[in-house]
Amino acid sequence: MQTKINFKLPVTVFKEGKYFIAYSPVLDLATQATDFDVLHKRFNEAVTIFFEELIDLGTIATVLSNLGWKKIKNNWSAPIPISHEIREFHTSLVA
Repeated sequence: MQTKINFKLPVTVFKEGKYFIAYSPVLDLATQATDFDVLHKRFNEAVTIFFEELIDLGTIATVLSNLGWKKIKNNWSAPIPISHEIREFHTSLVA
């Protein structure tokens, strides 16, 4: 039996060298590719596999709860990021 679920995820995409990296903090899930369009395809596949595994293992409630998701009625809601910032820090380190 196939189950359809719909949800929104915050995804950060950044570049390291020749790789694009997609990361979602609400699933603690990431993937990479050298092509931006391939990255989106791979990330979609990774999310699908993530949820398939949770369902197969019967751990969806435990894992999503531990990641900060809330169950409202029969739907799961991901935590909502408040801010994504790049900050500069200056500190003195003693070795």
